[in-house]
Amino acid sequence: MSAVLSFSQKVWQLTAQIPSGRVSTYGQLALALGQPKASRAVGNALNKNPKAPQVPCHRVVRVGGQLGGYALGSPAKAKILRQEGIRIVNNKVANFEKVLYSNFLI
Repeated sequence: MSAVLSFSQKVWQLTAQIPSGRVSTYGQLALALGQPKASRAVGNALNKNPKAPQVPCHRVVRVGGQLGGYALGSPAKAKILRQEGIRIVNNKVANFEKVLYSNFLI
């Protein structure tokens, strides 16, 4: 078995590090992977996440805190984030800078 992880597997591995009550962005994940222009590819990988909720793709939002996409829809994403203590106002994380997580271990 190969020890080389696919791009998607790396995305899922990093996403699993985001703690409850925090969010990160597609761009932060791309940056952590050393591919700062790969935000869209990060989103595509999360859209195919086979390990939700262990890999909490609902904790990944757009730059600036806008919710962005979610397989079950934005209302479901907002509901889950609220349950984790994230305040959502107008489909945006209200205290975005305070809950932004970017301390990924590669």
